Amino acid sequence: MAIRNVVLDGDEILRKHCREVSEVTDRIRQTLEDMVETMHQQSGCGLAAPQVGIMRRMFVAEPEQGGKIYYMINPEILEQEGSVSGDEGCLSVPGLIGTVDRPERIKIKALDFNGEEKIYDFEGWDARVMCHENDHLDGILYTDKAVNVREPEYDEEVEG
Repeated sequence: MAIRNVVLDGDEILRKHCREVSEVTDRIRQTLEDMVETMHQQSGCGLAAPQVGIMRRMFVAEPEQGGKIYYMINPEILEQEGSVSGDEGCLSVPGLIGTVDRPERIKIKALDFNGEEKIYDFEGWDARVMCHENDHLDGILYTDKAVNVREPEYDEEVEG
């Protein structure tokens, strides 16, 4: 496994739409493992492929530190309901947080690490993380949707 460089806001790659993964190969799985290692090294809870310079529709997420790691390949949000505001950060936009409205609950379809189609239901923080990472695949940063983008106060935790 390898730590990848995280692409920062201002790089045009973060504004492009990603292409679907046509086949889940060993190379794709290795990239996903590298993304998890990079996410952990950066203390993040999610990382999308374009954030490491790869224009493919996939991301990894670990909404709860030390919890289940989700490998999302060609994700598609099937349903969403409710709305809740919350603070977000992003490894590609270091040192800032902002308040973003996200669905309270989502149903998302994706291929997993082994290329098997799965359908997941997420709510609360987990839904927020999945929506944030999924946005990256369409060239959208949380700052495009956020209000009150700011440097965090001493006691505010930056998630991202």
